[in-house]
Amino acid sequence: MKNKALKRLIYGLSFLLTTLPVFSFAISSPEKQDTIVNNGYKVKTIIVDAGHGGQHSGVGHFSPGASGSYSNERTVTLAIAFKLQKAIEKELEGVKVVMTRSTEDDVAWQKRADIANANKGDLFISLHCNSLPGRRIREVVGHKHHKPVYRTTEVADRSGKGVLLLVYGFHRSKEEEKAIKENLIEDDTEMNTNPDPNDPESIILMNEYKRKYRKQSIHLAELLNTEFTETDGRHSDGIREQGILVLCHSAMPAVLVETGYINNPDDEAYLNSENGQNEIVASIVRAIINYKAGVEQASQ
Repeated sequence: MKNKALKRLIYGLSFLLTTLPVFSFAISSPEKQDTIVNNGYKVKTIIVDAGHGGQHSGVGHFSPGASGSYSNERTVTLAIAFKLQKAIEKELEGVKVVMTRSTEDDVAWQKRADIANANKGDLFISLHCNSLPGRRIREVVGHKHHKPVYRTTEVADRSGKGVLLLVYGFHRSKEEEKAIKENLIEDDTEMNTNPDPNDPESIILMNEYKRKYRKQSIHLAELLNTEFTETDGRHSDGIREQGILVLCHSAMPAVLVETGYINNPDDEAYLNSENGQNEIVASIVRAIINYKAGVEQASQ
C-alpha cells in the first residue's frame, strides 16, 4: 500500500484494540489492562453536550426536551454541564472541556457533532433528562341503550425512575464511517482525500476505528452505570443502543446519559437540587478517571 501513514494507523489500532477489555451490555468489573507499548495515547479533550435548548431569537427549529412539573430538560442539562466542565478541569489535569452549548439557545444535532469533531474530542458525553409518554386509559362515562359508553383519556406516566445510558446503534454505521473518514483526512496530510472503498487496508482501518469506538463507548457506559448504581445507589434502566444522530456523527467514543426522569416528582427534585447535580457530576468524573487510566495504560 502506498499510504504508509494509513498502514501505521492500522497496526497501532490493532495493538490498542487487543488491550481494551472485552465488553458486553452486562455490568462488569474493571479489568486489568496489558501494558503493550503503543502510541502513547492520552485523553486530552472531552466534549460535554448539554441536551436540547430554547428557541434562538424566536425563529428556527428547536428541541426544548422533556419537562416536569416546574422544570425543563434544557435548563437542568445546562446546569449539570457547567458543573461537569468545572469538575473535569479541576480533577483531570491537562484535559480540556469543550461545551457544545453554553447558553439557553438550542444547537442543531449535526452542529453539536461538528463541534466535537472540529475540536478533535477524545470523548463525547451528552447529558439529558428522561421522560415517559402519557398512558391512554379507557373509562366508562355513561350508558346508552343499556350499553356502556367509553371515553379514552391520556394520563401522565410518572413511573420512570433513575438513569439510562445510550450508545449508538449499528444500523447507523455508514454515517459514523463518514465522520471518521473526514476526521482522518484532516488529521493526516498523507491520507488519500478519496480513499478507495474497495482497498482492503482502507476497509480494515475503518473497521478497526468503528470497533474501537464502539468498545470504548460501551466500556465508558459500563463504568458510568457502575458509579450511578453502586456508588450512588440509584436505579438504572441499563445500557442500550439507539440510533442517535449526535452519537454516530461524532468520530470518537460517545455516550448519552439520561440523568433521571424529570416527570417523576422524586427524580425532578433530585435533578434540580445542588446535591443531586453534584452527585451526578462526581459519578461521571470518577467514571472518566477510570476510563482515562485504562486506555492510557493500554497505550504505554
